[in-house]
Amino acid sequence: MTMNLDHEELHRLLATLAESDIQEFRLEGEDFCLEVKRNLGTYSDAIDSQKKISVEEIDTAPPQRKIEASPVPSTPPPSVPGSRSDLVEVTAPMVGTFYRAPGPDEPPFVDIGSRISVGQAVCILEAMKLMNELESEVSGEVVEILVENGTPVEFGQVLMRLKSV
Repeated sequence: MTMNLDHEELHRLLATLAESDIQEFRLEGEDFCLEVKRNLGTYSDAIDSQKKISVEEIDTAPPQRKIEASPVPSTPPPSVPGSRSDLVEVTAPMVGTFYRAPGPDEPPFVDIGSRISVGQAVCILEAMKLMNELESEVSGEVVEILVENGTPVEFGQVLMRLKSV
């Protein structure tokens, strides 16, 4: 029996794992193997050690099909009504909880009007109890922040808009 796992099914599987206490998970099919490992530390532990989601792809014998941990839609997510074409949208690469600051008592990464550069952290998305810094892919100025601190976000949801410079 051949097992097929599309991006939507993988997305649901990872979301289900995020809501559980499972620390290690392995799924094998005839032509792939997916292994997910995580450490269930606290918010501040994760920030201090800069932990990332650990999803390993295992190559065994060819032919193999690799499953990507970050699903990429075949079509771009629909833009939010009223969005301006001169702005760059920063979208959530995963389901998670949006945090504007590296810690509860620390200043936010960016505010409206902040100038940012490529690679600069703009927020944190918590997924599966791990803190993932989201870095800017463009230099620019923050003109809109569309999500409140501590709010759950969907894959592809627009988090903020930047004016590219």
